[in-house]
Amino acid sequence: MADWRDELSQWLAPFLARFGHKARRRMCPLYVAGLIGPGDRKSVGPMAERVAPGDYDQLHHFVSDGVWNAGPLELELALQADRLVGGADAFLVIDDTTLPKKGTHSVGVAPQYASALGKTANCQTLVSLTLAGGEVPVMVGLRLFLPESWTNDAVRLERAGVPLEYQAARAKPEIALAELDRLIGSGVRFGAVLADAGYGMSAPFRQALSARGLAWAVGVPRHQKVYLPGVELVFPVAGRGRPRKRHVPNVLSVAAEEMLANEKWRVAAWRKGTKGLLKARFAAVRVRVADGPPQRIGAKGMQHMPGEEVWLVGERRTAGERKYYLANLPADADLKTLAATIKARWICEQAHQQLKEELGLDHFEGRSWQGLHRHALMTMIAYAFLQHRRLAAASGGKKNPLGPTQADAPSRPKSRRSRLGPRAALPMPPLQKAHPQKTRIKVPK
Repeated sequence: MADWRDELSQWLAPFLARFGHKARRRMCPLYVAGLIGPGDRKSVGPMAERVAPGDYDQLHHFVSDGVWNAGPLELELALQADRLVGGADAFLVIDDTTLPKKGTHSVGVAPQYASALGKTANCQTLVSLTLAGGEVPVMVGLRLFLPESWTNDAVRLERAGVPLEYQAARAKPEIALAELDRLIGSGVRFGAVLADAGYGMSAPFRQALSARGLAWAVGVPRHQKVYLPGVELVFPVAGRGRPRKRHVPNVLSVAAEEMLANEKWRVAAWRKGTKGLLKARFAAVRVRVADGPPQRIGAKGMQHMPGEEVWLVGERRTAGERKYYLANLPADADLKTLAATIKARWICEQAHQQLKEELGLDHFEGRSWQGLHRHALMTMIAYAFLQHRRLAAASGGKKNPLGPTQADAPSRPKSRRSRLGPRAALPMPPLQKAHPQKTRIKVPK
């Protein structure tokens, strides 16, 4: 135990350097060690008994009430995550995770759909961002989503200590984009953004990713409307009255499932799992998304005009389930590349599970905005440390198990597009690096 604690102390040095007070520099390693170490409960009380007997008040003050800015630590976490797994072949996965909660006073608690339970339950929802290289995820962002029952209640917001800049209602895609911009500003390197249909169904979200020059692949519902790639805008012929002044598509949009219904479906494998190749049947066609400005088209009423040309990908799983995706990967991308990119998103679910089961993400018992986010930040720092140990073990002690790090790389271009790499050269993720069979973090005993 002394060995990993000594290693943790050294690894945390750049984080501690960002604290201005010696008491915080002492409490932070204790809190992180309490999350990593043995014990079923990772709330402040039980952790204080294990790692800081007699210092409960200081440990509680550190996470809940202390006056310190989390921004510098979030920046350091982004830099360390980039050093571990960042690069042109990394993915940034946007998702959300729920924390079941009783009562009504904890910040953000409301009846919401809890994916872990498969039903609507009283819970908190955190928008998450995970940087993943190969099969190694590092969580880099967790930000609370506030339902309308909170944003419409100034008293509850004040009581929970929600900062003014977060009190306005924000949809999950808006929160995700703000966190994405923060990470880009921190210099985090990745090749593509991945998200499920909860985010992918938002046209402003997809358009914002494209406006930032990012490659992306997102889930969409089966009824997402798309056009054939050769759709043209023409002036309709007026049967009577004044000539039409606005262009309309020469063909109508159709649902994603209808567009792929008569396509050829082929088996594609994206990586090797513990029970063999992971594979499913896929079909892919180029389309233009029906997410442009709405316009009335004759008797069809208001229709969205053609937008960006992208890939429409369908997946038929062995159990019969069907899923649909949009991706703005290059037009010459093959089916295997599309499948591997789409399926890389599921690495975030592993990270969510481990942060809860191993590090107590859902064990925080405070009610405040500040306390919850600081606890979440400490769990992300602890998780990054464990991934650092995992990569070091996988590489046999080499410093750079996944290739050049941020420190080793040549100075980066100032252009954001250049930093992320051109879309046409988007490489495939190195799915077999860093021990593909060993996907769990190893918590020291």
